[in-house]
Amino acid sequence: MYKFIIKRILFLIPTIIGVTFIIYAVMNITPGDPGRAILGTGVSQADIDAYNHALGYDLPFLQKFGLYIKRMVIDQDFGISYVTKQNAFHEIWPRFLVTLKLSFLGVFLSAIIGIPLGIQAAVKQYKLADTIPSLLAFLLAAVPTFVLGLAMLFLFCDRLNWLPSYGIDTFKHYIMPALAISLPPAAQNFRFTKSSMLEAIRQDYVRTARAKGLRESAVLFGQALKNAAPTILTVVGQSFGSLVTGTIVTETIFNIPGLGMLTMSSINQRDVFVIQGVVLFVTVIYVLVNLAVDILYGLVDPRLQLGRQ
Repeated sequence: MYKFIIKRILFLIPTIIGVTFIIYAVMNITPGDPGRAILGTGVSQADIDAYNHALGYDLPFLQKFGLYIKRMVIDQDFGISYVTKQNAFHEIWPRFLVTLKLSFLGVFLSAIIGIPLGIQAAVKQYKLADTIPSLLAFLLAAVPTFVLGLAMLFLFCDRLNWLPSYGIDTFKHYIMPALAISLPPAAQNFRFTKSSMLEAIRQDYVRTARAKGLRESAVLFGQALKNAAPTILTVVGQSFGSLVTGTIVTETIFNIPGLGMLTMSSINQRDVFVIQGVVLFVTVIYVLVNLAVDILYGLVDPRLQLGRQ
């Protein structure tokens, strides 16, 4: 297991460098230059050329990319934001923490809502405990996040005046955004948990465990759920990565100062270094989540450990 973890961590390095190379290459071929964007239009071309030379912008592409990686790793220098004239890292990091907190909350809610309901629906198939959650899951899976957000704003803010409509000053500010991003993944967790549990319950080893007189709870949680866990972990891990990258709409609706709003404003203002930094942060989180899911596979199912050794 330790060898597998080390291999996966080492594999993350070329993955992150590859994604960084692609986004750097795309941004490099876009029109404009940092000198003109940072210094403005009222500066002579000679001053702009000198500034670009100081940044190494006139160097060959591969050399520029190598210097960018070096500054990023050693000095945490992600480049200078064209808009704020500050290090892009300092622009991204506080927004990243906000998005990460909201994503963790969304994953937690989607898991505690979807997984127990999925287990219950599988155990009580074709009964009300299965039919009603299944109908709600199909409905929520078809409703976009921005529709849920707007509906919540209309109901809880405009009509009932129970919750604040924007910002993240208190815990109440997180309720609607967290629900808006967690309900569609909760529906997905419900469907996959139900199907995985139904498949596990129908296996011979479950029937054998019941024939031996084991309690129903021991059969469900000790046998069926344990074998259905890898599929459930995959879905939860994918939903976390999707939430980190898909909070742009939610943060825009609720005016949350996270990566979503920063990405939108940076694209509109063509703030190249901030866009590169955001993509890099999201990539790192995505691959780390995949690594965590793989490690959890081995913890919930020892057979996977043996297969990887």
